[in-house]
Amino acid sequence: QLRNGRPLVLAISTNDALGLNAKNLGVLLSTPRVFFVPFGQDNPEQKPRSLVADMDLIVPTVEYALQGRQIQPVLIERKLREVK
Repeated sequence: QLRNGRPLVLAISTNDALGLNAKNLGVLLSTPRVFFVPFGQDNPEQKPRSLVADMDLIVPTVEYALQGRQIQPVLIERKLREVK
């Protein structure tokens, strides 16, 4: 998609986004034509490095991306989820 100039939309869900993978996330956040579904920490107390996208915002994010725009805010507060 990137080679053809089309937008790429990512919805992240990872337990290590704020750990060793923070560098990779930073690179992607600054890459042209890469757009993110807004994301936040789902349980900062028990999973301090975890980030999860708000999957309800996939369609609006794609609509914005097709216009070359990032939906804002990218970093959101998420409802606390219990760790099982």
